[in-house]
Amino acid sequence: MNPPGTFSDARASWDEAEFVIVGVPFDRTTSFRPGARFGPDAIRQQSYTFESYDLETGVDLSEVPVHDFGNTDQFGTAQQMVDGVREEIRPIFTAGKIPIVFGGDHACSPPVVEAHPDPTSLGVLYLDAHMDFRSEYLGDPRSHGCSSRRIVERVGARNVVVFGVRSVSKQEMEDNRTIGMSYVTAHEIAAEGVESAMQRALNMLKTDRIYISLDIDAIDPAYAAATGTPEPFGLTPRDVKYAIGQAAPRLAGLDIMEVSPPWDMGNTSGLAARLAREAIVRVVASRRAH
Repeated sequence: MNPPGTFSDARASWDEAEFVIVGVPFDRTTSFRPGARFGPDAIRQQSYTFESYDLETGVDLSEVPVHDFGNTDQFGTAQQMVDGVREEIRPIFTAGKIPIVFGGDHACSPPVVEAHPDPTSLGVLYLDAHMDFRSEYLGDPRSHGCSSRRIVERVGARNVVVFGVRSVSKQEMEDNRTIGMSYVTAHEIAAEGVESAMQRALNMLKTDRIYISLDIDAIDPAYAAATGTPEPFGLTPRDVKYAIGQAAPRLAGLDIMEVSPPWDMGNTSGLAARLAREAIVRVVASRRAH
């Protein structure tokens, strides 16, 4: 039986685990609707609504070694959060395990990538309604509005693809003309189909390993309204499910950010929990296939 407050089916010890769940209850850079600091525990709670057996892959999560590390400390400033998350996540990567990180606002993603022993070896699939490419936002270079920019600075522009974007400032577009980060818009995905669009994104990421950063607002607010900055005309849950499944054979880690329970009836946090489980079973299924 799981200890209270842990992710469903996360019964393995640290030593046994292939996947390690970590929560980062931080939302101090939120600029519209706060509450993402409650996301990690809400996602865990909703995880108990699902069967352990996955119908599509035949993987039973109760047989997969998953460890729930719990939440990081409650941090003060964004820089303190960055330093703390790096320290907590680094041993997971070093041990060859796959981190599954629940936020928290999207400022929590760059330090996870930065914790990797060799960040430049990672491709980053950044699913988000927003470009998040500001050099600083509201005076803070570690704001959630700067997260893809900070990741690009660490892994290189050619190793990042923003997928599902549909909101961007003029300044971000001007900056990116020089920097050259790739992106696939939500409008392109709708027009050409997620299969073709996702294949384009994967072709852009030449690295052997891919880290997925999922802002839940990549998904249309009709499906995932409980988030800090909802943006219409987004992806469907099945689009994101497909994207995760396609990247799973190369998955180095995953985060799911910006679930804001004060705005939720359980559907957004439940969707986040289900997508985390999807990532795990798809990685396991891809290993079994080889």
